[in-house]
Amino acid sequence: MKKAVKITAIVLLSLIAAVVLAAAGYVIYVVAEYDRIEDNLSLTVEGSALYPALETDTAYSIVTYNIGFGAYTPDYSFFMDSGVMSDGTEVNGKYGKAIDKDHVLYAVNGASGVLKAQNADFYFVQEVDTDGDRSYNVNEYDMLTAALGDGYQHSFAVNFHSAFLMYPLNDFHGKNTAGIVTYSRYDISSSVRRSYPVDDGFAKFFDLDRCFQVNRIPVKGGRELVLINSHMSAYDEGGTIREAQLKLLNEVIAAEYAAGNYVIVGGDFNHELADSLGTFPSEQQTPDWAYPLTDDMVADGFRVVASKEITGTCRAAEIPYEKGVNYLTVLDGFIVSANVGTVSVTNIDTDFAFSDHNPVRFEFVLNS
Repeated sequence: MKKAVKITAIVLLSLIAAVVLAAAGYVIYVVAEYDRIEDNLSLTVEGSALYPALETDTAYSIVTYNIGFGAYTPDYSFFMDSGVMSDGTEVNGKYGKAIDKDHVLYAVNGASGVLKAQNADFYFVQEVDTDGDRSYNVNEYDMLTAALGDGYQHSFAVNFHSAFLMYPLNDFHGKNTAGIVTYSRYDISSSVRRSYPVDDGFAKFFDLDRCFQVNRIPVKGGRELVLINSHMSAYDEGGTIREAQLKLLNEVIAAEYAAGNYVIVGGDFNHELADSLGTFPSEQQTPDWAYPLTDDMVADGFRVVASKEITGTCRAAEIPYEKGVNYLTVLDGFIVSANVGTVSVTNIDTDFAFSDHNPVRFEFVLNS
């Protein structure tokens, strides 16, 4: 009997030791794989634009769309998201990656079709995977570029290049490369990746390598339109990281405006942009991550351009989508300089068929 107990104890201790060693080995692997992308990185501009330069007092259009790495079909919920229903029930997301490859192809094809139908002069797209376990290694950048067709220059900035992430345990997020992409019918003279401040604790090994993309478009007469495609941090308790990111962004856009350029920042700000909290029918409580971003928080000479008409631009993703149930808010839109005039801003209602975001279209003029 004593011998059997001893053998059992040895086996159990051996198993525990193996688990501890495996966990330590995995942590070492994740740390070794981590590498922040350098700041002020020049990006390759590909494709051929239709037009060489912009003109003042002429209407142009730009659409921003976070396509959610092709995962967020209506039946999808994401494991990192959590929320509270109106009756106090706590809910948490389920999946670490897209449900299957067919869902990814459906979502990216659908999102591409929505963008193409807008026939815009410029596009900002976020959460575009090029090679991700979470998206079954579908190159979504290639799919978007093929769908939009000829006549656009485009530039891609990586903002997620993770080690193999073994969580959640029931559905590994995996190893992923993803980024943000800008498309332009007008010549992009240069494109540069700027690194946002990110969490410097252990969380940095699992979060995105946040960035914004500075694209320069010549304007007849010698000035430039500076188009900035941005995807700011989420899952930032207390908002300290987003505050630091906004500070950097404000410094950059203020310098461009002082130089006489036109400036448009667009994308997924992960801030509430349009005083939209409580606007849309919902069976969920207001989430604690919806920090406001208002005109008085951006650089002098700039304003926030966003809308809460028609629909919200982001749905809560801790539960599958059901109209009137998920909490909706406006996280997508634009920050623009005073020398850029607003013609219109419109939230495009896809009923969240292809992403947890809806696109936003901004029509503008460059004032002479």
